[in-house]
Formats: sequence, C-alpha cells, structure tokens
Amino acid sequence: MPRSRLSVVPLCAVAAALSFSGCSSTPVDPTKDWSPNKIHSEAMDERNAGNYEKAIGLYEKLEGRAAGTPLAQQAQLEKAYTQYKSGEQAQALATIERFLRLHPASPALDYALYLKGLVTFNENLGLLGSLVQQDLSERDQKAAKESFEALREVATRFPESRYAPDARARMTHIVNSLAQSEVHVARYYMSRGAYLAAINRAQTAITDYPKAPALEEALAILVSSYDALGMTQLRDDARRVLQSSFPNSAYLGRAQNTGGKPWWKLW
Repeated sequence: MPRSRLSVVPLCAVAAALSFSGCSSTPVDPTKDWSPNKIHSEAMDERNAGNYEKAIGLYEKLEGRAAGTPLAQQAQLEKAYTQYKSGEQAQALATIERFLRLHPASPALDYALYLKGLVTFNENLGLLGSLVQQDLSERDQKAAKESFEALREVATRFPESRYAPDARARMTHIVNSLAQSEVHVARYYMSRGAYLAAINRAQTAITDYPKAPALEEALAILVSSYDALGMTQLRDDARRVLQSSFPNSAYLGRAQNTGGKPWWKLW
C-alpha cells in the first residue's frame, strides 16, 4: 500500500503542472487595449514593411473592433488590397465581393470596383501598372472580360472619380488584347488551312472590336482566306476595305509581292 500511495503523488503533481503550463501558454492578444486607430496605423506599417500576413490579421481585427463604422469599411478594402499585394488574388476578390454585397452605397464604391478590376487585370498582366509588359492575346480571356466590366462600371458610374482615368486606360488595353486574341486564333487556323474557321474569328474581331489595332490584320486574314477558298468577290471586297482603312498597310504590299506565297508564312 505505501508503494501504491507514493506512485500516485507524482502523477498528480505532473497533472497539476501540465494544467498550469496549459494556462500559461494561452496566447496574449497584444492589440487587446489598442484603439481602432492604433490598429489601423500598425496594419499600415506592417503592410508598408512587406509583412502582409501580419497586416491582414490586423485589418481583420480592425473590422471586428470598428464594426459598423466607416473605418471598418476602410479596413475591409485595405485588407483586400493587401491580399492582392501578397499575391492572393482569389482571397482579394472574395473580400471585395463581400464588401460590395454589404456596402452597395458606400462612398468608397468607386475604389472597390476599381480594385476588383485591378486584381483581375493584374492576374493576366503580371506587374501592377504595366500596360504593355505581357500580351494577353494568347491567354484565357475570362478574367480580362471580368476586369473590363468592373473598370467600365467605374468609368460610367463615377466619371469624376480619381480612379476613372486609369480605369479607361486599362479598358482600352483589354479591348485591344481581346481583339488580338481573336486574330491570334484566326492566324492559327489559317496557317493550318482551316480557312472558314479563320474567317469566323477574323470577322468576330472586326465586329466586336472595330477600333482595335488588330483590325488591320483581321482584314488581311479575310483577304487571304477568301482567296484560298476561291471566293474572289468576298476577297476583293475585303481588300477594298483594307486598302481604304489602311492605305499604307504592309499586308497589302506582301499580298502583291509574294508571288502567290501567303503573307503569314515566313518560310
């Protein structure tokens, strides 16, 4: 019996020690006594320092601490921007969509829509602010179209917004890229001898994006494809439009001087 009693005492002591240890390891919230403005200031400092994960956590605390105030709305949008900066596009879009649902009449609605367009635009382009670094024409166009719609809403609903000029510039780039995408596909079909498919894609570019720079090549593709199919009347009509719209087009010179060799073949 004494041996049994002695063996129990250490086990109880260990259990008590573990219990106290568990209590002492409870994480302490350093922001517990902070004001909402201090949380906001610290979140901005962390973001500016590149500590995005910490900044996002602070913005989430601020959302709860300042619930129902304009500062909470600001925290939500700044969290979305921080998620975007950290490369978390999906999370940023989810945060923005939640903001748009909860605050449809917010004074910051123009920025929320602009940020939505920026996130999807950047998903295709790469670096922020680069309008020419990458070619969207060979990539999936779904995000580009979604970006365009968000940016168009900024430009039309908030024409005096500080974000409207950049929104319009990005819209122009997206339209040109979408047109070039159609021409890229048309060019591919034509190089494979699928002339009807090439004609359809070139016509889509001409109809949907009549002011895009890709219009010139789209018309040239029509000329060559109609010629390959022996549709001389349609070929001549397309050539007249090409010559009228782009009298100095290099495609006209190539078509005239290649001795029957298609202009799109370099070999």
